[in-house]
Amino acid sequence: MLETLKLQFLEPSDEFTPIPFWFWNDELSREEIVRQIHDFHAKGVSGFVLHPRMGLPQSQPYLSDEFMDFVEAAVKEAAQLGMSVILYDEGMYPSGAANGLVVKRNTEFASRGLRMAEYPCTGQAPVEIKLTLSPGDRIISVQAVRKKSEKEIEPGESFLILDSSEDGVRFTPPREGQWSVLVFIDTYSKGTIRGIHFGQDDGEPDAPMAADLLNPEAIQTFISLTHEKYYEKLKPYFGSTVIAMFTDEPDLLGRRHVKGLKPWTTDFLNEFLEGGNQPEDLPVLWFDAGEETGRIRSLYENSVYSRLTKTYYKQLYEWCENHGIALTGHPAASDDIGLLTYFHIPGQDVVWRFIAPEDDKSLTEPHSTLGKCSADSARHRGRRRNLNECFGVCGKESSWALKADEMKWYLDWLFIRGVNLISPHAFYYSIRDERRDERPPDVGPNNIWWPEYHRFSKYIKRMSWLMTDSLNITDVAVLAQESRLPWKSVKPFYENQVEFNYLEEEILRTTCELQDGTIRIAGQKYRAVLVENGSLFSPETWNVLREFVRQGGIVIEVDDNETGTISNEEIGQRRVGAVKEIPELLEGLLGKDPRLVPSSDSIRISHVTKAGIHFYVVVNEGEDAYEGELQINVCGKTEMWHPWTGAVENVPVSRKKDGAEISFQIQRRECLLIVVDPQQEAVPVSEPSFELVDTIDLSDGWRLQEGNEVQTLSSWTEWEGMEHFSGTIIYERSFRLEQAGAYSKILLNLGEAHELVRLWVNCKEAGVQMWSPYVFSIEDELLSGENVFRISVTNSLANRYDQKSLPSGLIGPVQLLCYN
Repeated sequence: MLETLKLQFLEPSDEFTPIPFWFWNDELSREEIVRQIHDFHAKGVSGFVLHPRMGLPQSQPYLSDEFMDFVEAAVKEAAQLGMSVILYDEGMYPSGAANGLVVKRNTEFASRGLRMAEYPCTGQAPVEIKLTLSPGDRIISVQAVRKKSEKEIEPGESFLILDSSEDGVRFTPPREGQWSVLVFIDTYSKGTIRGIHFGQDDGEPDAPMAADLLNPEAIQTFISLTHEKYYEKLKPYFGSTVIAMFTDEPDLLGRRHVKGLKPWTTDFLNEFLEGGNQPEDLPVLWFDAGEETGRIRSLYENSVYSRLTKTYYKQLYEWCENHGIALTGHPAASDDIGLLTYFHIPGQDVVWRFIAPEDDKSLTEPHSTLGKCSADSARHRGRRRNLNECFGVCGKESSWALKADEMKWYLDWLFIRGVNLISPHAFYYSIRDERRDERPPDVGPNNIWWPEYHRFSKYIKRMSWLMTDSLNITDVAVLAQESRLPWKSVKPFYENQVEFNYLEEEILRTTCELQDGTIRIAGQKYRAVLVENGSLFSPETWNVLREFVRQGGIVIEVDDNETGTISNEEIGQRRVGAVKEIPELLEGLLGKDPRLVPSSDSIRISHVTKAGIHFYVVVNEGEDAYEGELQINVCGKTEMWHPWTGAVENVPVSRKKDGAEISFQIQRRECLLIVVDPQQEAVPVSEPSFELVDTIDLSDGWRLQEGNEVQTLSSWTEWEGMEHFSGTIIYERSFRLEQAGAYSKILLNLGEAHELVRLWVNCKEAGVQMWSPYVFSIEDELLSGENVFRISVTNSLANRYDQKSLPSGLIGPVQLLCYN
C-alpha cells in the first residue's frame, strides 16, 4: 500500500487540481477563451471558476445569449481537455441578485432591513409623534423605553405602545426619567452589489440592487434567472465537466445599505418570537440592557441564520443536488461554520491579508479560524472536499506586492488545517487599463511566476490529495457555535503541536455518539472538549457534556480571563491556570503524539492516516529554519516525502519504547511529510554527516549579461533609472575551482535575492528558487577548473504597476559552501 500511495502522491489525479477564479473582465472572444484555457492546462491547472467580473462590456450583457455562447465555448473546450468547471452564480458579488435582475423582475424583492427611529421625550407631558414612512415601509412595533444613557436602557422598562398608527404615536411617560419612543420599521435597505459593467461598482449610479435573501420567492427568482439559464445551455456537461456552482458571501443588507439597519424581512417577526425572544426585546438589538443583552442578540442572530439557511442555502443546495452538481462557495464571515450545513463542498476565503505571516495574524482574531472552519465542517458532515478562495488582495506593501514566497505560506497555512481544494483568486482574462487594479494582483498568467506555475499546480495537487479521504488523528475537540469559533484558547494548541477540531454545538447534540468516555462522529474519537465561554452554550449542550464527563471524558472550560476549570469523572473538578498551560495539562492526561524536541511555536503538525499509512505533515510557519526530533507513537518503515519537489528518501529512525524518534530539518516556507508504514519493519538507514570545510566568497566580480560590471551587489532600484523597473536581469560570473571532486557536497548560497531566481552552471540549468533560502546543490554541475554561473532574477510587478521601489535583483552575499 505504501508504494501505491507513493505513486498517487508523485502523480496525483487532476481531481486535485487548483481551480482558480478566472475573471472574465473584458470583451470576450472565442479564440482568446480557448487560448487561455490551453495555457492553464499546460501549467497543470485542470479547472477554473468561470467568474463574470467588472470590465465586461455593455455589449455583452450578463446572461445574454452572446454571453452564454461564450460560456458554452469555454465549457466545451474544458470538456475536451478533461478539465473541471465551477460556475459562479452571480454577476460580480455578493451573490443572490443576478446582477440586479431579481429586483428588476419584482421590485418587492429588494433587500430589506429593520430600522429603529428614536424620539426622546421630555418630562411627563403627553407627546404626539408624527411618522413619515417611505414607500414599502411597514411598522413592526412601537415601544417606549427608559434610558440609562445614550446606549443603555433599563432592563424591564420597555413596553409596547398600542395607541399608534402609521400617521403617528401618542405617549405619556408613566413616571420620571429619560424616556424614548422607539418605532421599528421594516424598510428597504437600499443595498447594492458590485456589478460587471463599468458604472456598476459601489456607489455608482448603476450599481445593481441587492435582493432580499430572506425571501424564499426572491431566491426562487434568483435560481430561475441564473441556475436554470446555465442548466438550459450546459445540461450535457452537468455532473461531468461542470462539477459545482459557487455562491459568494451573500450579504443580507447589501453593500452601501442604509446605516443602522438590522437584517429583516416581511413576516420575520414571527420567527423572531419563535426563536425565543419577545416583542419587547427588539430595543436590545440596538441598546445594551444588562446581562440579558448577549442572550437576546444571540437568539435574534440564530433566527436570522435559521431563516437564511432555509430560504437561501437550502434552496441552492437542493437545486444543485437535483441537477447533479455540488454547491460550493462561502458565507460572509470567516467563522460562519453553521451556514456551511448545506454546502456539498464547504468553503471559506483568505482575502485582504487578514491572515498573513507577519504580526501574529496567523493565530489571532476570528479570521484565523477560517481554514479549520471549512475543513472541520467537512470532516463532521462527511464531505470529501472543502475549498478556500485564497490570495485575494493579499499584497503586502501594495496591491501587486504579493510574492510567490507568501503564496506558498498561505497554501501551507491552509493545508495544515485540512483544506483540500484550492481556488486561487484570481487569473485575469485581461489586465487592460483599470482592470489591472480591480482587486489585484493576478496570481496566475499575468504575474512573474507563471512560467513556473506548474510547480505550484503539482504541489497543490499533492497536498490536496493527501488531505482528501484521510482521517486526522486527534483526541481534542473545541466546542463552537454556528457563528463563533474560539481562537484565543486554541492559539497555544497550534504553538505546541496539539491537533484539534472545531465541533459545532448543534452537531454535538444531534449527531455525535457518546461511548466509553469518547465523543464519536465521522471516524473521529474525542476524549477531551475545550469550552470557551460556557455561558454561551445551551442547557441541552451542557447536559451532553455532563454525560460525557460521567463516562470518563474530559471537559476544560475557559472564561474571558483565559483561565478556567477541568472536569472528568476521576479527578472531579480543578482550577486551570492560564490558557497557555492547557497543552501541558492535556499531555499529562492524554499523552502526547507527536512531540517536538526542542519545542518551537512556529512549527505546525497534523497527523493523518490514509489507507493505514501514517502521515505527519510538518509545516514551518516561521522565518527561521528548524532542526530537531519528532517523537511519535507509531513505528515502521519511515520515509520523508517532499511535496514541493517530489523527492522521497528513507530516514533514520530511533526505536523508542512506545514508538519512534525521527531527526529532521525544515526550512522556512517548507512542508515535509514524515510517512510511516506500521506494517513494514523500519529499514536501517545511516544518516550521512557533513562537515563544512571551505567557504568561498563569490560576492564580487559579477557582470550583467549585457557586459556591464556590477561594482557591488545591491538592489537594482538603487541604480539610476531603475527605481521602478520590473522585469528580469541576468547576472554572470566565472570562477575557478581546482578540484571539484574533492568535496562530497557543494551548495551555492545566493543570500538575499528578489524574487524569482533561475540558475545555470556551465550552461546547464541547475534549478529555480522562488523564495529564501536561495540555496542550490550544484556538486554534479561543477567542473575542476573554470566554471561559469549564470543567474536570472525577476522582481515584483509592484515596482511597475504600483510605482514602488521594492528590493530587487541579486543582493547576496554569494557563497560557495563545500562539505566533506
